[in-house]
Amino acid sequence: MEATYDRIGSNYQAARLADSRIFEALQTQLCSAQSVLNIGAGTGSYEPPGRNVVALEPSSVMIAQRPESASPVVQGYAEALPFRDNAFDVAMGVLTLHHWNDWERGLAEAARVAGGSVVLLTWIGFVQHFWLADYFPEIEELDNTRFPSIEDYQMVLGEIEVIEVPIPQDCTDGFMCAYWQRPNAYLDPQVRNSISTFAMMSNQTPALGRLEDDLATGRWHQKYGELLSYTSYDYGYRIIKSSGPIGHRNSR
Repeated sequence: MEATYDRIGSNYQAARLADSRIFEALQTQLCSAQSVLNIGAGTGSYEPPGRNVVALEPSSVMIAQRPESASPVVQGYAEALPFRDNAFDVAMGVLTLHHWNDWERGLAEAARVAGGSVVLLTWIGFVQHFWLADYFPEIEELDNTRFPSIEDYQMVLGEIEVIEVPIPQDCTDGFMCAYWQRPNAYLDPQVRNSISTFAMMSNQTPALGRLEDDLATGRWHQKYGELLSYTSYDYGYRIIKSSGPIGHRNSR
């Protein structure tokens, strides 16, 4: 079972820097948890300081990019977590479920090892139109098939809290919608190579040509220039939080 970022993650750390505002939003939802499992941890950019964190990551390419100061990492998959029941105060994950082979099983595993306490940053679909889909219309279809819905999370986790995460205009974490106000960025192959959806597209050249031409002629600004007046925008990113019972952890 090949990890996605074994194929596309060689320059991930350069383009996917933790955004401080998203980081703080996640920190807030972790509350007082002291032991944290970070599933699909990647290079560890969102791992909370001052807590006992264990990272789980399937990709050896990503693990190799983790700094020496990062939390200890176990190579493995969300669908078969190598930890006992209730081993952690909370399980977290940041934009990772769409890479899992079986998100339902992975969510159940996350709840199992954390007594039902799970905090996830994910995407629930475009709640407002994203202009990039006018150039790459397959984006929405590709991602809608990979990301669970709110109802899917409820089915596995039970009662959940859903927290809106607006994307700042200068977001430093280069995921799909991060450059909504910086359209030229999508012309950069390093940016696209760090966004897994682009790796699923067979021929990007025509769409990139149209985007480049619209930017050069001013058509992009004519069509989408209103966005430049916003400091953040809601493109469907959400924190999903489920809370397990108080005192769920077994004694060690």
